[in-house]
Amino acid sequence: MSKLSTSQKAQRSKRRIQDILKQNGPQDAAYLAAELGVTAMAVRQHLYDLSDEKLVTYEEVPRPKGRPAKLWRLTEEANRLFPDAHADLSLSLLDNMKAIFGEEGLNQIIAKRSEEQFESYKRGMEGITSLEKRLDAFAKLRSDEGYMAAIHQDEDSNDYFFVENHCPICAAASQCSNLCANEFDVIQKLFPNCNISREEHILNKSHRCAYRLTLK
Repeated sequence: MSKLSTSQKAQRSKRRIQDILKQNGPQDAAYLAAELGVTAMAVRQHLYDLSDEKLVTYEEVPRPKGRPAKLWRLTEEANRLFPDAHADLSLSLLDNMKAIFGEEGLNQIIAKRSEEQFESYKRGMEGITSLEKRLDAFAKLRSDEGYMAAIHQDEDSNDYFFVENHCPICAAASQCSNLCANEFDVIQKLFPNCNISREEHILNKSHRCAYRLTLK
């Protein structure tokens, strides 16, 4: 097996940095260095290179002592590095469906899509009974579709958070709010024993979508 060149190693590290920022939101160089197992100096060099490519930027956040911390985050330009589910085609199809079938017809098509999603996820979670395992299975199904999904449990309340760090249909959802509304309905139908609230929303300028699930 051939060894990676210095350039290939740098590219791999930069991609890992982008994935971490996508999944965890803004972070400082020290955090990124710990995640990658390299020095903060090496991470800063990667960050400056990515900044030159307009893929990351930072904001300075005051600290109780010392200099402000630089919190690095992805730019909108970086979205092209993640799955977008053929954004241009999706937008064109939505426009054409609305022109041909009208608003009501478009909503019926989206509702049909939601029914098919629900049945597909239901099959993928068949036989799984515990909430945590059902959420794990659902996260895998969504990740396979490009949503970079994950779950974690709140230690204080024991609520679960279902998190999607990327939205591969973001462009279409921006144009058609029913896509998001119907996906929320699908999640509620899959977990009827939970009260569900959307705590964060990519369309509201959050870096992810996050849902809180509380057992009824």
